Amino acid sequence: MAKQTRKAKRAPSTALNTTSAPTLSRDPRTLGQIVLVLQGGGALGAYQAGVYQAMHEAGLEPDWVIGTSIGAINAALIAGNAPENRVARMHEFWRRMDRGPISDMMSRMPGMGSAAANMLTMTQGLKGFFTPNPLAFAGAHIPLGAEKAGYYSTAALEKTLNELVDFDLVAEVRPRLTVGTANVRTSEMRYFDTRDETLSIKHIMASGALPPAFPAVRIGDELYWDGGILSNTPVEAVFDDTNRKNSLIFAVHIWNPNGEEPTTLNQVFNRQKDLQYSSRAANHIRRQQQLHQLRHVVAQLGRAIPESDRTPEIRELMKHGCLVRMHVVRLLAPAIHGENHAKDLDFSTTGIRARWNAGYEETARVLKTAPWENAYGDEDGFVLHESSGGVMATTGHVELD
Repeated sequence: MAKQTRKAKRAPSTALNTTSAPTLSRDPRTLGQIVLVLQGGGALGAYQAGVYQAMHEAGLEPDWVIGTSIGAINAALIAGNAPENRVARMHEFWRRMDRGPISDMMSRMPGMGSAAANMLTMTQGLKGFFTPNPLAFAGAHIPLGAEKAGYYSTAALEKTLNELVDFDLVAEVRPRLTVGTANVRTSEMRYFDTRDETLSIKHIMASGALPPAFPAVRIGDELYWDGGILSNTPVEAVFDDTNRKNSLIFAVHIWNPNGEEPTTLNQVFNRQKDLQYSSRAANHIRRQQQLHQLRHVVAQLGRAIPESDRTPEIRELMKHGCLVRMHVVRLLAPAIHGENHAKDLDFSTTGIRARWNAGYEETARVLKTAPWENAYGDEDGFVLHESSGGVMATTGHVELD
């Protein structure tokens, strides 16, 4: 386990940023808790590391980190390290994910270069992440056991995380950590939360156990798979929290919900994957925006009723009201030149660096703009700020369907 008494080793940089995060003109914590929400998406998760680095350099540490799959891994690297060590540990993790110079050179070759490099990853695995399970490749009907039924073993990832994440620090709930999983037996989403229980390496591994590549992980009596199967955008954990608070939420989307019409089969495969793993994020957030606005309406109506006129039934209805305000900053990762439907397997030096830098630069722009500092109406309990390619759009009041 990575103890904080030992100075974090600074790994060779996987990202070369040319900009620096701005100094915030006003502390965003005046708006409430800072929440960082991270999707699943394999190699695309390097974008999330860049997002966190920009926040860290601006002095904006999250109070709550929520993640699924690679998002859960990045979240654990944040929650399981002291603030001064977090960026270095993320660099070290992504250095270990880098598949090396030969594969990187192959990926830059014209034609089938990226496909050949990805095939190398699929056949050999990644040293710090996963290795092939020979029995699985021998036949689909071979009994492997519930906890080994996958094409790859993730024992290497478990070793990596045990070296880079201090679970004693995770247990201190500074920040709070939530990871999303899918219950194999019931097909229900299960969020494990350090506010409610102690999380271990198994919880992080379960959140990243994407079948059929990786085997399920048993926690207690139940088996769990990657939460991205059911909900790859775990921002719902904030909106459905039993103790909602004023919040500034950075929701990091690494699968693009928007795209052009595909004209080739490669483009079809790529677009299909974006649609599948973006998890209808735009519709989901809009619905949450409407629900939270309705809570505001209920609370305002309740306050308009004199205390003497509040019957027991009215008081019960007033419990559904909520005057909490949530600012949601939605960061959309851009497409990287030359990427295809196997982009989540692109663990090349070039791919990791490009996505890390994109996350850093976009977040630095958003922090400099600070759209949450603008004035909003009392009815706007949920304010959405969408950032993509340097363009910021804000939506406050929405119509209730």
